[in-house]
Amino acid sequence: QVQLVESGGGLVQAGASLRLSCVASGRTFSSVAMGWFRQVPGKEREFVAAINWSGGSGNPYYADSVKGRFTISRDNTKNTVYLQMNGLKPEDTAVYCCATSRYRFYTTTAAAYDYWGQGTQVTVSS
Repeated sequence: QVQLVESGGGLVQAGASLRLSCVASGRTFSSVAMGWFRQVPGKEREFVAAINWSGGSGNPYYADSVKGRFTISRDNTKNTVYLQMNGLKPEDTAVYCCATSRYRFYTTTAAAYDYWGQGTQVTVSS
């Protein structure tokens, strides 16, 4: 059974940092891209960041809203993807979910991702 489990969310003040982790189990994900998305109740799921299968094949890709503040990385030996979030803003408040792509190279389209975690809540107070 494929499972993705996120951790690292919490309540922080604006300007703080958090590091999210997503551990995948049930299969090896080293051959596919992985991504982070976020969702606020009543709004559509939003792409945050994605990284190619090897992590080193091309630069990761970020949504404009997080570029320069967030960094995605992966450790294929641990089947884990990370999201380092610096300079958090109240508008970053959301449930953050990781997902595995069907493809080796990243895409920003949620439909291209086949397995999803339950998410971890990030709340940023002003």
